[in-house]
Amino acid sequence: MQILVAGATGQTGLRLVRELKANGHSPIALVRSSSDTSSLPTDVAIRHGDLTDLQEGVCDGCDVVIFAAGSGGSTGPEMTDKVDRDGAKRLVDLASKAGVSRFVMLSSVGTESPDPTSGLLHYLQAKHDADEHLKASGLTYAIVRPVSLTNDDGTRDMRFGDGVDVKGKAARGDVAAVLAAAVDDPEWAGKVALMESV
Repeated sequence: MQILVAGATGQTGLRLVRELKANGHSPIALVRSSSDTSSLPTDVAIRHGDLTDLQEGVCDGCDVVIFAAGSGGSTGPEMTDKVDRDGAKRLVDLASKAGVSRFVMLSSVGTESPDPTSGLLHYLQAKHDADEHLKASGLTYAIVRPVSLTNDDGTRDMRFGDGVDVKGKAARGDVAAVLAAAVDDPEWAGKVALMESV
């Protein structure tokens, strides 16, 4: 399948691209023209687009779209809104228009009902809004909500749903594997799930 990956040059996205290739898919990296693509596999297709200003047609020809991007921890509320909320929502709309078969969203623990006392409230609210927009879009979706991320590759031993320790850890390698599996696993269709590495 042709799979558009937003956030393909990020720490999780790079792992995700490799997972998709290993699973026999053809990832297409959605990147800004200024992005450093040197860490991507040389045979991965590149499609230019800026999440703060996505143009029509960016999802054309794609079977699945994965949103694994983020504004980053050092940006302010304005960029969080532009990327994590508005960029994600715009990508959902463009995916719907392009007739993709599934949209996979990398979300976060705490987005179901953001805690007003959390220091991450603005980020969690932005992710919440994007998730809700996806759920209402009519697209077949999968929403993965990992707990606190680590830069480990992980062991593929994971826990999902109500049994997840919200104070636990999720290895980026494990998250990438879940996102890659969610593109065509029937069990992930219409599913929203917390996840952690065990």
